[in-house]
Amino acid sequence: MEKTDGIGKENGSTEEKQSFKDGSFCGYNSLYHLLSTNLKPQLYQEVSRLLLGLNCGTTLETIVPPGSAKALSSKHEFDLQAFKFSADKELLREPWVRAGLIKNSIALPTTAPFSDQKTAIFEKLGAIIDAASTLGVNILCLQEAWMMPFAFCTREKRWCEFAEPINGKSTQFLQEFALKYNMVIISSILERDINNEKTLWNTTVIIGNRGNIIGKHRKNHIPRVGDFNESMY
Repeated sequence: MEKTDGIGKENGSTEEKQSFKDGSFCGYNSLYHLLSTNLKPQLYQEVSRLLLGLNCGTTLETIVPPGSAKALSSKHEFDLQAFKFSADKELLREPWVRAGLIKNSIALPTTAPFSDQKTAIFEKLGAIIDAASTLGVNILCLQEAWMMPFAFCTREKRWCEFAEPINGKSTQFLQEFALKYNMVIISSILERDINNEKTLWNTTVIIGNRGNIIGKHRKNHIPRVGDFNESMY
């Protein structure tokens, strides 16, 4: 799913609004469907190389998701893509790593109560994580500040209400999935420092496959430059 700031009013043509409503790209069910249908094969291959990269000089192999994952994707209206990166075979063990990347939009308008917005995002992500499990994902990476509208483009302090401690609701929500699916989950949140509630961090929480918190990584935002207001947070 595409990440959006979610701040401000929706604009655009009737066609664009309809596409937003049904989750499509101008009527196509995914960006890749749109590109492959409208570009010549040679050009599409070059575009794919730019978007996805190459693996040992060759085009990435596409993985066909199982029917259960496709069913979840269709029911909950999110795009699902899977690719295989090959590597030299090891002699002493059978390596098997399948990483999943989630890029999500908000689930409710930013005018809705904050608690409702967060709950709706949880519900949205839950179905996508279920789909990741059917694909055998064992390392799942969520986008930056997935649990809130991406408000860092603004200077409005009210968005700081979404901040939570390391072991807050977002982490607790993901711990259940990590334990259930034997999955390591990388979760980026807006953290409120419990030792100093005026201090907020852009923090990545590492949740182990036993539902345990392995650790965290904090960073400060960049200084304000032009329209970037991230230093406000």
